[in-house]
Amino acid sequence: MPYALLSVSDKTGLIEFATELNNLGWTLIASGNTAAYLREHNLAVKDVAEYTQSPEMLGGRVKTLHPAIHGGLLARATEADRNELLQFGWDYIDLVAVNLYPFAATIAKPDITQAEAIEQIDIGGVALIRAAAKNFQRVTLACDPNDYQTILSELKIDNKTTLETRQKLSIKGFLMTSEYDTAIANYFNPESSWNLKLFPQQPLRYGENPHQAATLYAFTPNSGPLGGKLLQGKELSYNNLLDLDAAWKTVVSFTAPTICIVKHLSPCGIASSTQLVDAYQAALKCDPISAFGGIIASNKPFDGATAEALGKLFVECIAAPAFTDEAKAILAKRVNCRLLEISDLTLSPTYELRSINNGILKQDVDRGDPQNTEWKVVTMNQPTATELETLKFAWHCCQHVKSNAIVFVKGTATIGIGSGQPNRIDCVHIGAKRAGDNLNGAMMASDAFFPFADTVESAAQYGIKCIVQPGGSIRDQEVIDMANKLGITMIFTGVRHFRH
Repeated sequence: MPYALLSVSDKTGLIEFATELNNLGWTLIASGNTAAYLREHNLAVKDVAEYTQSPEMLGGRVKTLHPAIHGGLLARATEADRNELLQFGWDYIDLVAVNLYPFAATIAKPDITQAEAIEQIDIGGVALIRAAAKNFQRVTLACDPNDYQTILSELKIDNKTTLETRQKLSIKGFLMTSEYDTAIANYFNPESSWNLKLFPQQPLRYGENPHQAATLYAFTPNSGPLGGKLLQGKELSYNNLLDLDAAWKTVVSFTAPTICIVKHLSPCGIASSTQLVDAYQAALKCDPISAFGGIIASNKPFDGATAEALGKLFVECIAAPAFTDEAKAILAKRVNCRLLEISDLTLSPTYELRSINNGILKQDVDRGDPQNTEWKVVTMNQPTATELETLKFAWHCCQHVKSNAIVFVKGTATIGIGSGQPNRIDCVHIGAKRAGDNLNGAMMASDAFFPFADTVESAAQYGIKCIVQPGGSIRDQEVIDMANKLGITMIFTGVRHFRH
């Protein structure tokens, strides 16, 4: 007769689970409050203290921390381990249903003292989870009431769970204890700059390529992709999520109605206007070929006029704070287009993480020029008020483009973008090619300084009359002299916006 140990704080579904175990011939062992709860529902149960022949101690602080319990969990499925247990009159424990004291919920309440918080730090429960998870080859761990039915459905076949299921439950257990420990550490060290807590949301079909496994994690439990809600379409892919993140971070940095179209992490077009549909049409015009199969993000509710303007363009996903009923009706016909509603326009977290070999890089999110940044006109030609506004828009867009970033702009719309090349000259040529015949009267922004004057010469070949760039090169004077020679207005921002 197999043994099941039950020791839970959250008793959701416990009676039904225990009843089925009992019907399948399992002997139930339970600790203090759990045992009492089971008896209230007329279930036969053996107290942990009775099983271990050792009383609970210290007001219940010590209940399951006993070799009879942990030996029964950690013993391998070998004759030697089984005989060693039997020498002491103990046996295998094949299933553990355990969850933890609600530490995070407790500290979230107002006026909770540190002493009260400490009492909600689970010791025995964590030890049970880790022991069962470690020995998943034999032991079934149920640390989430949502898994009870899955476990029972397998037990009803031959009174055993599959190895695959036990391993999945083991992973869930280790994730639970990791998150639990992180919450405790953050409580005692709230000023830590490394306040990282991740919740697994869902496994993805694959990563960037089909042979790469991938999982989506979030900083809040039960959070949708990017903190939003998928209204329509199939599950988002790894690449979709990356492109959505790039497009979303771009549009929420603007206040006017703005559209950003992204393909392979690079903006195809960015535009602002008084009407969202006009912003979309201007953004699309920047690079309509690359926009095919791309991601569209909007910082305003996506309306019917904009949905209609999509025409026959194939779009992977649209992200917006909301979708009007008219837009939903129109977009419902696009069964392969995902709609992601992200009502919160604030960006979180305020830092970025990237993995490198044997480490992780952490940096603050680039939120644009620091406060009190002063732009400086360094050429003889001065910008007009209209030109200055266009340059400000170009500079804003440049911050969201992969380095080396070159952006050509007219008014409040990009007309050509060059990015991701090892040298800046190539990016100038790529951006100009995208703009084509639309370059007349355009202005240019660069995310970093010009190491040589040749970038200014190349810009002049395309008729550019105004440039904004950080400055700071040892050859700045040569660059300024060339701009003056070619009659180009140039502004130094003093701020660089690399994006690798």
